[in-house]
Amino acid sequence: MFTGIVEDIGIVELIRLGVVTQLGVRSERVAKKVSVGDSVCVSGVCLTVTSVDGARITFDAVPETLRRSTLRDLKPGDEVNLETSLRADGVIGGHFVFGHVDGIGRICSVRQVSDSAELGIQAPDNIIKYVVEKGSIAVDGVSLTIASVRESEFSVAVIPHTLAVTTLGKKKVGDHVNLEVDVIAKYVEKFLRYREANPGVTEDFLRQTGFL
Repeated sequence: MFTGIVEDIGIVELIRLGVVTQLGVRSERVAKKVSVGDSVCVSGVCLTVTSVDGARITFDAVPETLRRSTLRDLKPGDEVNLETSLRADGVIGGHFVFGHVDGIGRICSVRQVSDSAELGIQAPDNIIKYVVEKGSIAVDGVSLTIASVRESEFSVAVIPHTLAVTTLGKKKVGDHVNLEVDVIAKYVEKFLRYREANPGVTEDFLRQTGFL
């Protein structure tokens, strides 16, 4: 589990395609903190560390992970957001992020507001239904507050610090980003669907069973 507070920007050094794709990322800061078997959020995707060699961290990515995320488009030299997993005594600086990407969004607008920026993101239907104004969403692993929502798009305001310490500062129109909605929204939806399908004791139930 993560909180959407990026610790470092890593540089992709290795991509070895195969049944399981190997991804090598350089980050001195994160490499000092992780060991084999640890989880790291890589631009919003939870991956397991398979080796640490100096400043290079290597991960394995299965086809399902590549299919559902922008990791499939990475090439050597690309930058990725990195966050180590949340400790039990850690600070929750953003919101609960699991690293399970729900879908891929597309940057449809970038508007500079002084030193900050407002990003407009087009999202697929299975994601936009969970997006609410002032709610939380993870964009490439970065915890952000949703500023506005309309039809198939939403916007997020990104402060100067976040632009400087994450890859969001270099995003442009047409770029794709990994999206993970707040898991609470999905739990609420499932609960309501269950309640609708299983209404419990109703007037019709009492009548059918002879109590009315």
